[in-house]
Amino acid sequence: MICIQHATVYTPDAVMADGAVVVVDGRIHTIAPSSQIDVPENVRCIDATGLHLVPGFIDLQLNGAIGLDFTSDPGSIWPVAEFLPQTGVTSFLPTIITAPLTAVAAAQQAISQPPANFAGATPLGLHLEGPFLHPDKKGAHNPAHLQWPTAEKVARWSPENGVRLVTLAPELDGALDVVQQLTERGVVVSAGHSTATLSQATAGFDAGICYGTHLFNAMPPLHHREPGLAGALLADERLTVGLIVDGEHVHPELVKLVWRLVGNGRLTLVTDAMAALGMPPGCYALGDHEVRVDKTTARLPSGTLAGSLLRLDTAVRNLIAYTGCTLADALPTVTRTPADLLGLPHKGRLTPGSDADLVLLTADLQVHTTFIAGKIVYQKE
Repeated sequence: MICIQHATVYTPDAVMADGAVVVVDGRIHTIAPSSQIDVPENVRCIDATGLHLVPGFIDLQLNGAIGLDFTSDPGSIWPVAEFLPQTGVTSFLPTIITAPLTAVAAAQQAISQPPANFAGATPLGLHLEGPFLHPDKKGAHNPAHLQWPTAEKVARWSPENGVRLVTLAPELDGALDVVQQLTERGVVVSAGHSTATLSQATAGFDAGICYGTHLFNAMPPLHHREPGLAGALLADERLTVGLIVDGEHVHPELVKLVWRLVGNGRLTLVTDAMAALGMPPGCYALGDHEVRVDKTTARLPSGTLAGSLLRLDTAVRNLIAYTGCTLADALPTVTRTPADLLGLPHKGRLTPGSDADLVLLTADLQVHTTFIAGKIVYQKE
C-alpha cells in the first residue's frame, strides 16, 4: 500500500489540486483531496508537491529502442520494456514490421516469456505492421516480404496468442475477409501503408477496421476530389487515428488541424520509434534495413523516413506546444483513448479499481517518477 500526496491529480472528469491517490495491491483504491486522506502509520507516503499525477502512457507503435530492433530480435522486447518507463510509458505494443511469417511466430513466442524479475513497461501484445501492405506505400518495409492476406496466414493471430493489433492495406485482394476474421477474434485492425480510395477505405471500416496507422504517412495525400484513406479516417467517426507528433512526420500546422477534427477522443499519439531511440546518431536496424540516424530523423539511404526518434512524453509536450491545448486535454491521446481502443478498461485512467500505472510529471512536463502496478520502476535522479 502506498499513498501519493499533494499532487495535481488528473482523473477522467477533473483536475484535483492537492490530491492524493492510495494504491492497494497494484490498483488504485482511493482518490481524494490530500486533507481527506487518513493514512495509517505503516503506509509509505510519497510527497508529490509541485508534480502532476497522470495515468501511465500507452504506445501503440514502437519498433525498438536503445539500439535494439524487435523485428530482427524479438527477445529485445524485454530490455526495451525496462527502458520505457523513463519516457512515461507503462504499457506498449511491440511492433513487428514486414518480415517472413516466421519472424511473427518468433515474436509471439518471445512476448509470452517475460524474464525472471522483470520490472518494466507491460507489453500488451504485438502490433503487426505488415506483411499485408500495398507495395506502392511500403515506406521502409522490405518489398521482398510483402504478401497477400489469407485466412491461413492469420490463423494463429489473436490476443491469446500475443497479437493485439494488425495494420494492413484494405484494398488488397482478400483483405476484407481477413479483417472480419481478425475482428471476430478481438484483434484491432488498422488501415495503413495503403493506396485505398475513399470507397475502399469505407469498405474496410464496414468490415471491422477501427484504427488508422500513422495518419498521412504511407498513404496518398489528402485531395479535394479524392479524399482517400486520410480523408476517410478523419471523416468517419467510427475511426481512431494514430499520429506521429515529432515535427518531422507531420507539419505542426497540420497537427493543429487534426487536433481540431479528432482531438475529442479519436486521436492517439504514437512514436513509431526505432532502435535509435535513446541512442546517439549513427546506423541502426529496422527489420532487415540499415537506417541512417541524425539528431532528428531516421532515414533509409534513399531518404525515406524509417520510423522516428520520438519519446512519447516528448510527443505530449509537442502536441501542447503545437495546438495550445492543456495537459488535461492532451492526456487521453496517450492514456484513455489507446486503452479504450484495445478494450482495456482498467488502464489509461485514474479511477478506483484501475491499474496503478502512474506517472509523476514535473511542472515542465518531464517524467519524474513512473509506477507500474503501484511499484516505482523509474525515478529521475
